[in-house]
Amino acid sequence: MRTTISNSVLAVILGGGAGSRLFPLTLSRSKPAVPIAGKYRLVDIPISNCINSNINRMFVLTQFNSASLNKHIKNTYHFSAFSSGFVDILAAEQTPDNAGWFQGTADAVRQSLRHISSMEFEHILILSGDQLYQMDFTEMLANHIEKNADISIATIPVDDRDAPEFGILKTNDDNTIASFIEKPSKDILADWASDTGAVMQKQGRNYLASMGIYIFNKQVLYKLLNETYPAATDFGKEIMPNSIENYNVASFQYDGYWTDIGNIYSFYEANLALTQEVPLFNLFDNEKTVFTRARMLPPAKISGTTLERTIIAEGSIINASRIEQSVVGIRSRIGYGSTVVSTYIMGNDYYETIEEMSMNIEKGMPRIGIGERCYIKDAIIDKNCRIGNDVRINGGKHLANVDHPLYTVKDGIVVVKKRAVLPDGFVI
Repeated sequence: MRTTISNSVLAVILGGGAGSRLFPLTLSRSKPAVPIAGKYRLVDIPISNCINSNINRMFVLTQFNSASLNKHIKNTYHFSAFSSGFVDILAAEQTPDNAGWFQGTADAVRQSLRHISSMEFEHILILSGDQLYQMDFTEMLANHIEKNADISIATIPVDDRDAPEFGILKTNDDNTIASFIEKPSKDILADWASDTGAVMQKQGRNYLASMGIYIFNKQVLYKLLNETYPAATDFGKEIMPNSIENYNVASFQYDGYWTDIGNIYSFYEANLALTQEVPLFNLFDNEKTVFTRARMLPPAKISGTTLERTIIAEGSIINASRIEQSVVGIRSRIGYGSTVVSTYIMGNDYYETIEEMSMNIEKGMPRIGIGERCYIKDAIIDKNCRIGNDVRINGGKHLANVDHPLYTVKDGIVVVKKRAVLPDGFVI
């Protein structure tokens, strides 16, 4: 399978819309461009899964706040001149026969078919650009071919607490999808249970949720988008439910770790979960490498700091007193006597020179990074922030949701906005 999959499959990665639930992280960038795990971006996850599955022809569809995403992809993914591999950007465009922007996932793919159709492929793999998981797509394709499916949907078992948040699929004995319901209410959940296997059933995970990952046979996709449902804008809400009766739609059950980065809390939780002793999303797997832009950065330098369950990216200079259950991104600076707990620090895009630091001190401007004697807990610090000395950020459920020019509070998480300047003694 691995010797032929690169020739038969074309991947399309959806760049996402406005990402309002991830505001303010999406204030100046698209969801797939949001930094994750200290050195990666969300879009690196589906691209890496494709590369690890020997799928090396990918289109990324972009529209909203796409400049940083386009730049990241252009600077990161280069294949050999002797390879047919590529990661190309297809930006939303106005054309003589279509003056509108992408109206949804299905519409985005439909509008991009003019470019995709020039490629040779048998199957098209459609992925979201804002999910965290590690999947071997060769297994999903093998299942698709074995079932003689027209369409395959990746599904994940969920329990009765999570099921009302997803599109739930009901399968037959042969794992063919028989019916679909969008976000079912709890009083009818019992009717939507599927055979998820003994291990999943013991965990109470009896319902199959759509992961928003699809495989289409080429001609089936073209017919659905251009002929059968030419006005449909969304795969999950329109194309999939309406295709079940007329096509062979297979379920591919995935039992690994998967999370949809839909809001600030899920983003925060996913990053902090990486600090666990054995994280469910494993960055240290030889066979599931997460690829990203190669930076020529020095090793991290740490002095006098107690570290507990903490990830520190390269290029950081750490003089803090204590860092606990936190992710510290590239080129981060943390001053003497500071304490950081349960926080994701995205890091910085550049270093200040000694001369620049001196000039900023004369102006009363904190240097880039986190100053001395600070206390930061339950927070996300976006890129290139300047946090002065003796700043106190104490997130938690006691804080009301608020949007301040310098920060936002959502579900008890304090998000310091990109390039924000917090003066000495600032308290949240």
